Amino acid sequence: MSSTDLDAPPLKLILAAIIIVVGLHVLTAVALVAIKTPEIKVEPKKDTPPIEIEMMTLPVKTVIPEVEEVQEVTPKKAAPKTESKPEPKKPAPSKPKVAPVVKAKQNIPEKPVVKAKKADIAPVVKVEKKKPDIIKKEVSKKPIVESKVDTSMADSQREAEERRKMLAAESQKAAQEAHDRAVQDAKKIADAKAAREAQAEANARKAAEDKAAKDAAQKAAAAASNEPVSFTASAADWASAPNFSFPTRAARRASSGDTFKVVLILRVNKQGGIDSARVAQSSGNSIVDKEAQRQVSSGKFRPFTKNGVPVVGNVTLPVTYNVP
Repeated sequence: MSSTDLDAPPLKLILAAIIIVVGLHVLTAVALVAIKTPEIKVEPKKDTPPIEIEMMTLPVKTVIPEVEEVQEVTPKKAAPKTESKPEPKKPAPSKPKVAPVVKAKQNIPEKPVVKAKKADIAPVVKVEKKKPDIIKKEVSKKPIVESKVDTSMADSQREAEERRKMLAAESQKAAQEAHDRAVQDAKKIADAKAAREAQAEANARKAAEDKAAKDAAQKAAAAASNEPVSFTASAADWASAPNFSFPTRAARRASSGDTFKVVLILRVNKQGGIDSARVAQSSGNSIVDKEAQRQVSSGKFRPFTKNGVPVVGNVTLPVTYNVP
């Protein structure tokens, strides 16, 4: 230790204090180990014995009347009356009949003693005591323990099963309804297709019949139109009229102012064209006749019709030439 630390305790004192403290701790630990821990006694569960209940009825007390005997009575005293206790719920016994007191004659020295007759008492009926009805209610010796079972899981499973069955039934019903709708739609489509096909067949058959009838009518009309029909020049309508002019070659044999008339019969086809021209009446000049046939072939008529059908026509056409 330094000479300047005067207030510090000596080292031996410090060591002694440390040893004392350690020793006290050790002793405390040993004492704690040595102390026995009190054991906690668990009281066994007492089984409460069952309670026995007996239903008992109280016995009815039957009162037996007591009969007192009548003693001899002197003339001075009134005869004693016999009293009887009434029985419960039974008719009271009749009062005992007491004989009248007879007074003794004076000439008789002795006093007569009148004996009272015993009262007529109804016979005592012995009432048997009924044993009380004892109702024993047996109670189980073992205490009934109501065990509570947790049914929430079972309930949830049952509800889940019911929901599953319900969903399955609804799904099956929906599938059946969808199937029925599909069958109905397919039937409607098939019926509509069959109706369209039947209508198409009917239309085709009718069209074929109409076409056949039309063709037959056309053939008949064509056959009829192939027969030439005679028309006059006034009934003919030129689509393109020919140019008729007196031929210069025929002028050598003719004089100025002469007139040549030729009648032609023209075969006109269904289109109005002139297929042929023949001389029905000559003009007397062959050159004029030929020139008239040539010139008329350049013209064209409008088609001749009969009942609205083009026909072949024979047209009689007179042609007149004037010599210039």
